[in-house]
Amino acid sequence: MQASDIQAEAPKQRPAGWRMRAQQAQARAGWQAPAAPSAQPAPAAAMMQSLQRCGSDRPQATSKQRGAPALVVRDLGLCPFQSVWEAMRAFTDARDAATPDECWLLEHPAVFTLGQAGRAEHLLAPDATPVVRTDRGGQVTWHGPGQVVAYLLMDTRRAGIHVRRLVSGLEASVIRCLAAWGLKAEPKAGAPGVYVGGAKIAALGLRLRRGCSYHGLSLNVCNDLAPFARINPCGQA
Repeated sequence: MQASDIQAEAPKQRPAGWRMRAQQAQARAGWQAPAAPSAQPAPAAAMMQSLQRCGSDRPQATSKQRGAPALVVRDLGLCPFQSVWEAMRAFTDARDAATPDECWLLEHPAVFTLGQAGRAEHLLAPDATPVVRTDRGGQVTWHGPGQVVAYLLMDTRRAGIHVRRLVSGLEASVIRCLAAWGLKAEPKAGAPGVYVGGAKIAALGLRLRRGCSYHGLSLNVCNDLAPFARINPCGQA
């Protein structure tokens, strides 16, 4: 694992009116989370089942951790990247010690995103596809229809999971998911993500803020792979 793929932010005191401002940010982003998880298509359903086990290999929980609420998984459909990014930040700023962790499963319209370690030269030929520089770790990747994206909004301090364990847990979730489809996948030392036959099938990038994670992973399911030829994906090509 590379430190550049995780961006940690020191805890800070919440300003007065933080909850109202977070709700206003969500409204400006056009965001409204569904009241309950909806039915998932087959790839999202398999991912949901795997992600619900993400922390199953964590050390034995303390009494405080055992009282943590269960993970809430939501299928949000096709959502613009910018709106979801703003909503993740607002959710993270507004949450408190009793807020359940959530996993948002969705797809994005076509977009290239640059992480904190992203370099302009990794965008070989973006053409008309939007490019968004984000606050996640990692370098450049592509999102688009047919790719399942899973954003994990987790209170990592409450769960007792450190960064390396979280990354390993997410990779293991994807590997379990692919195994259910008869695909043998594996992680790669020094290159976060999941690989099948040496080819990268899932990318990973996180942000830690106030002891909580957001962003997450993307899994290529039935998407067009041509856009990856127009970038140096995650600086690995």
